[in-house]
Amino acid sequence: MTTASAASFPSAASDDAAPTGAATPSHLTVAARVRAQREGRVWLITGASRGLGRAFAEAALASGDRVVAISRTVGSMDDLAAAHRDRLLSFSLDVTDRTAVFAAVAEAVARFGRLDVVVNNAGFLTMGMVEEFTEEQARAQFEVNFFGALWVSQAVLPTLREQGSGHIVQISSVGALAGHPLTGIYSASKSALEGMSEALAAEVAEFGVKLTIVEPGGYWTDLYTTGLVTTDPQPQYAPLRAELERRFAEGSVDSPPDLAARALLALVEAEDPPSHLLLGSMVYDLAFEISRRRMDTWAAWEEVSRAAERAVPAPQAPAS
Repeated sequence: MTTASAASFPSAASDDAAPTGAATPSHLTVAARVRAQREGRVWLITGASRGLGRAFAEAALASGDRVVAISRTVGSMDDLAAAHRDRLLSFSLDVTDRTAVFAAVAEAVARFGRLDVVVNNAGFLTMGMVEEFTEEQARAQFEVNFFGALWVSQAVLPTLREQGSGHIVQISSVGALAGHPLTGIYSASKSALEGMSEALAAEVAEFGVKLTIVEPGGYWTDLYTTGLVTTDPQPQYAPLRAELERRFAEGSVDSPPDLAARALLALVEAEDPPSHLLLGSMVYDLAFEISRRRMDTWAAWEEVSRAAERAVPAPQAPAS
């Protein structure tokens, strides 16, 4: 395992920022596909040591592909490395360290020659009422869930543009569809990820780069157990917290992560992948219910909405 680190946290204008470049001829896209078929795709997966990330890495390796696995825990990928020596390159680093991320991506490209699938999976959940969050807790949630994915996306784009192909997969959450008590700051970080990713998808489409936002439901991972961080509860919220925790326990879904990995493989095989993908029946039904409620609310308040805009007269043709 390679350990990457940096002494400082550079700004967005630092020297290692992704350079701009022109579109690549389409024949390079074809060549990349031919190589992928012959040698197996090259994946880069963050948060790869456990949970969904681990399942994604195992599925990619099982399909004959090569994997660049990024995690914070040294030695967490040793078992996979022993079984797949030539097809797994692992890094121990924090995705919030932009310099380390760029260095790891450069080493990965030097090793495997290209990148085909980039999965921004690293993330964690801090559970608590919005008022209870300290500044440190709120910023930490965004540093990993949003900025970590941003740094990885920036780091891989020069390679994806040059080869004229690639698929970025942003692992978001059902929480991005609508905010809920106890997960408000987490939902905010995932909503920020989705807004950035939708803009990015439009910016890189002309280079042959695809992007999909994946919104998973409940999978049995340590996101809700050992990986869970909580705020210090305030007594004023005790009744609401107790009710929400009861509902959470009753409504939790414990689907195995390998089902999500199977869906991810189907996604990256698609010629025309969707911009958004819901994983799980609960998320699928919830997304439609949220959309229906919003449409109903917008319709009910249509008169007020339209009255808030001054009518602009149609332009008049100049007098002859």
